[in-house]
Amino acid sequence: MNKELIRDAVLVSNYINGDENALAILIGRHKQKIYSFIYSKVYDKDVTEDIFQDTFIKVIRTLKLGKYNEEGKFLPWVMRIAHNLVIDYFRKNNRMPKFDNAGEFSIFSVLSDSSLNAEKAMIKNQVESDVRRIIEELPEDQKQVLKMRIYQDMSFKEISERTGVSINTALGRMRYALINMRKVIEQNNIVLTN
Repeated sequence: MNKELIRDAVLVSNYINGDENALAILIGRHKQKIYSFIYSKVYDKDVTEDIFQDTFIKVIRTLKLGKYNEEGKFLPWVMRIAHNLVIDYFRKNNRMPKFDNAGEFSIFSVLSDSSLNAEKAMIKNQVESDVRRIIEELPEDQKQVLKMRIYQDMSFKEISERTGVSINTALGRMRYALINMRKVIEQNNIVLTN
């Protein structure tokens, strides 16, 4: 583990244990990176300032509630909070298409963009791992159908033959899998976007 991560982890734990100054050091250390990241998305100093403040309000709240468990990965965690707040800002201002799950597999449309730059690739990896985690939480029969359909590109006829259930049952399981995934996404405010 590199020294910067160890120092961040120590500062986080010092702050949780009542050392207010530890947070000031953390903010000072990462302000430029986080501020630049936000500005590169919104291109507005005032908005950047607001989102930056909101990011650290959320950081403080999470730390005070004892809900921080990122195992020393403080900066990526803060960047994720900032990223989600940027998306919230665009949504509130209708400057970005809302996440739409009307199509059967639109949840996965975000996974098929092949011309990704480094930042998009990072977000795409986060989305993929969120989607995989959500899939793992599904009931076994729904998870099986969804994996065959999405990851193995099997038709519902093939799924029906492989699992020994009717095509209608396979379709029903797929439908419930997507409904359940949507619920988890909404409950946990998971952002699926690139």
